[in-house]
Amino acid sequence: MDWVLIGVLGVLFVAQVYWYARYMCAPARRMRRMKKQAPGPAEHNYPGVSVVLCAHNEAYNISQYLPVLLTQDYPEYEVIVVDDGSEDETRAMIERYMVNDPRLHLTFVPYGARVGSTKKLALTLAAKAAKYEYLLLTDADCVPESNHWIREMMQGFGDVQRDNVQCTKDIVLGFSPYFEEKGHVNRLVRYDTLFNGLHYLGSALCGHPYMGVGRNLAYRKALFFESGGFTHLMNKIAGDDDLFVNHVATKTNTAVVLSRDSFTWSISKKTMKEWWQQKRRHLSVSPAYKESTKIRLGIEPMLRGLFYAVALFMMVIYFPASYLELPAIPFMVAVGLFLVRWILQTAVLNVSARRMGLKRFNMFSVLWFDITLPLVSAWMLIVPKRGAKW
Repeated sequence: MDWVLIGVLGVLFVAQVYWYARYMCAPARRMRRMKKQAPGPAEHNYPGVSVVLCAHNEAYNISQYLPVLLTQDYPEYEVIVVDDGSEDETRAMIERYMVNDPRLHLTFVPYGARVGSTKKLALTLAAKAAKYEYLLLTDADCVPESNHWIREMMQGFGDVQRDNVQCTKDIVLGFSPYFEEKGHVNRLVRYDTLFNGLHYLGSALCGHPYMGVGRNLAYRKALFFESGGFTHLMNKIAGDDDLFVNHVATKTNTAVVLSRDSFTWSISKKTMKEWWQQKRRHLSVSPAYKESTKIRLGIEPMLRGLFYAVALFMMVIYFPASYLELPAIPFMVAVGLFLVRWILQTAVLNVSARRMGLKRFNMFSVLWFDITLPLVSAWMLIVPKRGAKW
């Protein structure tokens, strides 16, 4: 029985190491290669792009962040803001900027629209109104890292030739972290965002794209309409980004951009209740993922939970033998593998965070979030919220 437990724990440990080495380390490896590569020749003939953002009662954020979008260093682009039923000064704020900038356009979701998700309708209206063939999505509360954001994201499509080589893509996935603030909720949100970001970006880099984030996502307008857009997703309360990408992305049509200038930043939720509602809303659409995606997403948390369970069981059962100075190889193996995995996980996350310019996490925060977040997600998926208003 001792060797059976050691063998099971060893297999689970190897599986975890493989998952971290292949998928979670992929973004950091890509950023390291980018840093080593010499800059290529200056690009030219950038295609036009339509930057799209939806706004619902975002007057303050519009006043703060819209000027950044209108001062991007990119030769040809427009900004389309969709007013999604705002009741504040959002529309008036946008109209003020429109007076001085012809690249800014405003459309709106009709009042009383009977759809499950007005944001999907808003994005559809924006796609129809866009005059360019490329759509670059963000949110009203997001701010780009620099005025080269559009330029960096558009390079992911491959339409700008380098060394006479052209590899066209239909989808470009970007990263959108949250600003660092004080408090446990902010630390939780930043960890969850980093972990999930490394997961979906790493999976895409390894040929298994399964989601994107609407705060920083681009795709061709032709792909949107040829795939039916959100026609089959209108009954879902969320999923305008991850579900769409999940259904249309392949290993050949999807690119990942990880330069620092391609990031967009957001302000995180302030309270645990707000984060809980946001997290539950995102998880509510996960049953609609493709079956292959659901299997991939379920394997890692399951192996992680089994690893913790077996390691803890071995520590508890064999601890008396260690205390009495009896042979306790299983106890030492359990403790050793647990510590090695903990150190490895912390190193992977913090090296990735450093290369992305993010705040690093101490080991105890990593362990706490690594155990609790899967339990929280499982609770949200198993126990539905009654009378939820999202």
